[in-house]
Amino acid sequence: MSTAKIAAVTGGSTGIGLAICQHLLDAGYEVVSMARRAPEFKHPRLSTVQVDLADIEATRQASREVAEKYAPTTLIHNAGVIRPALIGEVDVADLDFVTHLHLSAAITLVQACLPTMRQEHFGRIVLMGSRGALGLATRTAYAATKAGMIGMARTWALELAADGITVNVVAPGPIADTEVFNSIVEAGSEREKQLAERIPVKRLGHPDDVARATLFFTDPASSFITGQVLYVCGGASVGSLSI
Repeated sequence: MSTAKIAAVTGGSTGIGLAICQHLLDAGYEVVSMARRAPEFKHPRLSTVQVDLADIEATRQASREVAEKYAPTTLIHNAGVIRPALIGEVDVADLDFVTHLHLSAAITLVQACLPTMRQEHFGRIVLMGSRGALGLATRTAYAATKAGMIGMARTWALELAADGITVNVVAPGPIADTEVFNSIVEAGSEREKQLAERIPVKRLGHPDDVARATLFFTDPASSFITGQVLYVCGGASVGSLSI
């Protein structure tokens, strides 16, 4: 199998990550899910490495394992949490936790996969950002680290372009049917309905919406697109939003 068709996906067991894995499999990829638990479905081209990506040493070990065993040239860092709090109640320990998960894990994963990408002169790196990077109440840790992803992606895009490696960010808005979203907004609640009405397209997003955007960036034909942020938010990034 071509190395362009081997992908590692963090947080691939549920929600957006699960949808990304399914879309990649449909596109003919061999997929490795890196998450705390295995996806609930089986596929002959789906492998699982169970790891808590907020644990720095565990992430190092799992990244080495994936790089050596599977040699992916497509890497999608999707795993994430919110840890919401108003500024007066922000716990710096939460910021450390979210930083390890969103930023440190991304660096460790890229470093592990980079030798193969450079050898193949091909790589696709997609970081899962958020519309929240533009600012949202109670999102100090989340917004800071998601904004940090944009800075990292733009930097890596410059550093790696000559190696045939692109680096981009997909930034979802409110995506229903995900653990992260439903930890803040109860599924089927009046609050969920009101939020959908405030989005310009008058609906919440779905994991498949994000997966389709992600596969656009991972496509080998998308070689002239790097250092970009694609908001998958129904227009929420154009105006104001409260959740």
